[in-house]
Amino acid sequence: MGWLAFAGRILLACALALLAGWFYGAPLLAVTIFLVGVIGFWIYQMRKTERWLRAPEEPPPDSFGIWGELSARMYSHQRRNEKVRQELQANLTYLQESFAAMRDGVVMLDEQGSIKWFNTAVEPLLGLRYPDDSGQVLTNLVRNPDFNAYFAGRDYTRPLQYVAEGETQRHLRVEITHFGAGERLLFIRDVSDAVRLEQIRRDFVANVSHELRTPLTVITGYLGTFMAQQSELPATFEKPLRQMSQQADRMENLLKDLLWLSRIESEKSDVKRGSVDMCGLLQELVEEYSDTHPGRQIELKLDTDSRIQGDYRELYSALSNLLSNALKYSPESEPVSINWYCAQNKCIVEVRDRGIGIDSLHLPRLTERFYRVDDSRSSSTGGTGLGLAIVKHVMAAHEGELQIDSELGA
Repeated sequence: MGWLAFAGRILLACALALLAGWFYGAPLLAVTIFLVGVIGFWIYQMRKTERWLRAPEEPPPDSFGIWGELSARMYSHQRRNEKVRQELQANLTYLQESFAAMRDGVVMLDEQGSIKWFNTAVEPLLGLRYPDDSGQVLTNLVRNPDFNAYFAGRDYTRPLQYVAEGETQRHLRVEITHFGAGERLLFIRDVSDAVRLEQIRRDFVANVSHELRTPLTVITGYLGTFMAQQSELPATFEKPLRQMSQQADRMENLLKDLLWLSRIESEKSDVKRGSVDMCGLLQELVEEYSDTHPGRQIELKLDTDSRIQGDYRELYSALSNLLSNALKYSPESEPVSINWYCAQNKCIVEVRDRGIGIDSLHLPRLTERFYRVDDSRSSSTGGTGLGLAIVKHVMAAHEGELQIDSELGA
């Protein structure tokens, strides 16, 4: 029954009461008694409904008319909401059980950063205790300044890796994502083993590269002596000596790049503090390569005089590798251009050549150490396969990025 039909019935009953009262000579009294009875009935129904709402697990009270309709609708909504609540609770329980089984630490936080739930794996990583720390603000319990700055910054596009001091030093990696109404989900992992293995690899490469320099210096020294006295040696030695000298030079360049790459990787990735004049750096670079590559046309365009914070030697090395690649892999008759400009709040160095180009299939792997698009290229150009790896690490250390666009044959 709709409220309009119910109101019509009330008015009809009121009119009948008025008619009956008029028949007995007291119309107002009859209407008053009728309305008092209606109000009393409503109060009684409201009381029954209110008692039922206090104990919603009970079935709705027996009513008729509009009150029966209201009770039925409330009961229907109540059942539907209870079903949704149970489904949500089941999903939350399943989610928590899944997180509890993870080896990584997981913490659920509300909008204010208070702990709502965490699994047992996070306890040794952040020093939390269940259930004592539930409801506490996470940053009040974790006293690491790097972690607290990352958590308060609310910029979680990149994960945080920091060193946690304690009985043993541990390297922890933290990732945070937003979910729900401003709530946050924190994942934390102990990456000490991975960091240690990476350091062992870096030390190995650096040590081997360093140790190889001494015997290589002896070899190149004797080769230089032999090459200077070619006229006194048999003609059959000329080609082997020349090839040995070329490979020794290539090995020396490889060791230099390995040592430089190890130095870049071993340094902290903090933002560099020195102010670098990029215009001066690029002009110096072009002058150097114009002297070492006479006859090659190198076009330099400086559209901005902006300076950047960084390490001059690292930036010079990265750009030198880019320019060297452009010169190696393009015909001598074609120019190489360098452009320094600013666009969309970014400063950009663009090195462009008109050479043989690279198939898009190889672009994602170009910055890997020793990756070869074609082995014949490296043998003909003397490349070490480390140039773009050095560029990538320098850009990462300067909070920049390397973008490579190429088309085969262009």
